[in-house]
Amino acid sequence: MYAVIETGGKQYKVSPGQTVDVERLDVSQGSTVNLDRVLLIADGDKVVVGNPTVDGAKVVATSQGDGKGDKVIVFKYKPKVRYSKKTGHRQPYTRLTIDKIVKARKTGGVDKKG
Repeated sequence: MYAVIETGGKQYKVSPGQTVDVERLDVSQGSTVNLDRVLLIADGDKVVVGNPTVDGAKVVATSQGDGKGDKVIVFKYKPKVRYSKKTGHRQPYTRLTIDKIVKARKTGGVDKKG
């Protein structure tokens, strides 16, 4: 069983027990997070696709804390004018462990077989 969720403007394919790094959320470590922007749920050969989301479905996850990604170097340079600028960026993230995927009681999306 897996689901496709949207958070922070990005989409993630998640399954129970998986650990995923998402854009930073304002939650404390150890707290439970309900992600209700579920775009797709697949369970075996049954797939429920939302329009745009699956009504009533949610993904329950536990926060493992915040962190920062690898440093990305931004180097700007213009030849012949003695201009160069070097900066770095580390994107903050929140690490989530997926606990369970809660299906909708009533299918609000399109059922597809296959």
